[in-house]
Amino acid sequence: MLLAAGRGTRFGGDKLRARLSGGSDGLTIGAAAGRHLIEALPTSVGIVRVGDKALVAELLAVGLRIVECANADDGMGASLACGVRATHDAHGWVVALGDMPWIDPATIRAVAAAIASGASIAAPSFRGTRGHPVGFGRGHVHALCALTGDAGARSIVERERASVTLIDVDDAAVLRDIDTPGDR
Repeated sequence: MLLAAGRGTRFGGDKLRARLSGGSDGLTIGAAAGRHLIEALPTSVGIVRVGDKALVAELLAVGLRIVECANADDGMGASLACGVRATHDAHGWVVALGDMPWIDPATIRAVAAAIASGASIAAPSFRGTRGHPVGFGRGHVHALCALTGDAGARSIVERERASVTLIDVDDAAVLRDIDTPGDR
């Protein structure tokens, strides 16, 4: 799932609809992140704020199914919980962030493969630093559905850190997000 329900306040608003600079085929930040996710996992969903029609159109155009989150303003945890509830029958979840548009689809596939092979939690690691996206096995469904606030699933990853499967990747984009207009 692509978490795309934030307000982009540090960016100055509407971050995911801002165009990426250089080599992005004119895509917006959110559409580029969605395109890489859908290339790796064709049944992915985008979690958006209710009524964000422009972003919905862009994410639909790259192939994502859309889930509107009524309480997205409660934070990333609420959006993630909404997405998991909407895909409750999944065997696991790969959670990608809408403001990380450069992650290689091969990295996303590697995280998904680790979950499919039985990892409880999986994440890419670039030069010893854990990055995104993070995958969660089915055993975390209740904890994911109970998330609130803006910390996302950080509490689950920290609590389960001994069982996190790290996948060494040569993809620095797993650590690179966009917070300000200059980051793109």
